[in-house]
Amino acid sequence: MRIAITGLGKMGSQIAKKLYEDGHIVIAHNRSSASIDEMKTLGMIPAYTKKEVVELFNKEQIIIWMMVPSDVVDVELDDWLKIIPKGSILIDGGNSDFRLTKKRAEKVLEKGSILMDVGTSGGIWGYKNGFSMMVGGDKETFKEIEDILKTLSKPEGAYYHFGESGAGHFVKMTHNAIEYGMMESLAEGYRILKEGPYKNIDLYHAGDVWQHHSVVTSWLNELTRDALKENGELKGIEGSVTESGEARWALETAKSLNIETPSIQAAFDVRLASQKGNVNFATKLLALMRNAFGGHKINGK
Repeated sequence: MRIAITGLGKMGSQIAKKLYEDGHIVIAHNRSSASIDEMKTLGMIPAYTKKEVVELFNKEQIIIWMMVPSDVVDVELDDWLKIIPKGSILIDGGNSDFRLTKKRAEKVLEKGSILMDVGTSGGIWGYKNGFSMMVGGDKETFKEIEDILKTLSKPEGAYYHFGESGAGHFVKMTHNAIEYGMMESLAEGYRILKEGPYKNIDLYHAGDVWQHHSVVTSWLNELTRDALKENGELKGIEGSVTESGEARWALETAKSLNIETPSIQAAFDVRLASQKGNVNFATKLLALMRNAFGGHKINGK
């Protein structure tokens, strides 16, 4: 299948490579030419402008996977809608507010094309392990892009169509809000070990024991354990932890539905406080976790 990937950051580049290596024809597009050049050396078709992307499909149906930050999705959509023919498929694979996704899908449909939302999880490990993808949008269009999803889920990922536009981003938003709470709980627990009455507890080995079929065995704990082995004292980590929007949107949605979310709220508040200087071993560990699974910068955004 011919597909264009626009946004060749940490996850976008992995998505492009995974699709290309599985036999798909991949057109690589990005704001910076260096990322395009890198994909070109791997065998993908370079496109340095949006117009080139469209031309490279010839008369085939246009499928464009956008892997861009949520704050530029509207600009990207407007630019694409000016040049793509009717019947095109646009995929928002990033972390977008599901409420905006629903509105965006209506706008794209008015122009004669389809917007699919594919909330994508797996971080910088998705290329190796397979991505987990939460899909929303037109059911028939889902079937048209399913071969792409099958490739990206290999070998141990998964995907599912959850319903109409926004449903995929809604499930991904909730996933990320849960992630906030899980990360915070792990970070606080390791802090208790670190600052508790027993001063010589080896955090790596505690995490290693927990990782062998204890109740808290998880990929997050595995990554945390391994990160602590490399930097047990968390040297060089400032401890300010960013929030990228998903938990905020989840909390707003929950409030509108009168759903109590004390754990997610507490985890969210810790991140906000850390940005104001309230840092400690736990917030430093949160920053280290984000780097371990997502490649996020340890200090700063």
